[in-house]
Amino acid sequence: MATSRRAVLGAALGGAVAAGLPGIATPASAASWQLRWSPSASSDKLRAFETIEDDRADSHTSAAPHIFAEGDNFRFNMHTVDRDTSTDRQRHEVTGCRNGSSYLQWKSGQTWRITYSMYIPSTLKATTSFTHIMQMKQPGTGSSPIVVQSLRRVDGAQTIELKLFDSNILVGRTALEPLHNKWTDVDFQIKIGNGSAGSVRWILKSGGSTVIDKSKSGVDTFLADRVRPKWGIYRSLGDSSGSLQNCHMLLTNMRGYQLV
Repeated sequence: MATSRRAVLGAALGGAVAAGLPGIATPASAASWQLRWSPSASSDKLRAFETIEDDRADSHTSAAPHIFAEGDNFRFNMHTVDRDTSTDRQRHEVTGCRNGSSYLQWKSGQTWRITYSMYIPSTLKATTSFTHIMQMKQPGTGSSPIVVQSLRRVDGAQTIELKLFDSNILVGRTALEPLHNKWTDVDFQIKIGNGSAGSVRWILKSGGSTVIDKSKSGVDTFLADRVRPKWGIYRSLGDSSGSLQNCHMLLTNMRGYQLV
C-alpha cells in the first residue's frame, strides 16, 4: 500500500502571469490565486466533498465503502464486479469542493485552479474504452462532461490525457506507465466561458520534474449553472485490451484556488 504524500505541491502559487493560464491578460499585480479549499483527509474525511457516488447500484455492498479516507489520503477502490446504475460501466466518484456547510460554486467568467497529488498503481490501467479519473461537469443528471482526465489506450500504449469532451479537443497526452506506482502532482486550471471564452491548462509533475504542461485557449468550458469537479474511477466495461482488474487510486493534498 502506498504511503501518504506529505510534501506540498511544487507549483508556486503566485500571480496570474506566473501561473501562465492562457487567455488572461490581467497584470500580475491586479490578480492572484486565492486559496478557497484545503481539505485534510485525516480530519475532514469525505466531508471534504459536495456529494459521494459510492456504488449507487448497491452492486457490491460487501466491499463497502469503496471511497474513504485512509490516513492523509482519499482512497477509491474498484473491483471487477462493481457496477453502476448503467450496467455497462463502473463508477465510484466524489464531486465538488465542500467547506463546512457550503461548497465552492464555479461560475461562468471565473477562473479556478485545482492542485493535488495522485497515486495510480499499475493495476489501474488505461483502456480502449473510457476510464476517467477526473471530470469537470455541470451538476445534475443527463449532461455530458466538459473536461475529462482519462487513462486511454492509444495504438496499444497506455496513456493519460486531458480532453475537452464535447468538442473532442485533445489538450495533452503522455505515457502512463512511467507514472504507475508513484505519486504524480496535478495542476489543473480552467477559465470558465461559453463558446471561445474558456481556456484550460494541465500540468503533471513526477519526482520534481515536469512530465507535461499543455494548454488550450478559445474553447468552450461552460454548459449551464456552474462547473463542478469530480474525482474517482469511472470506467466502461467495453475494454478490449484485458486491462480491467481490481484496482484503487489515492488522492492527497487537494487544494482549490480562485483567480481574483
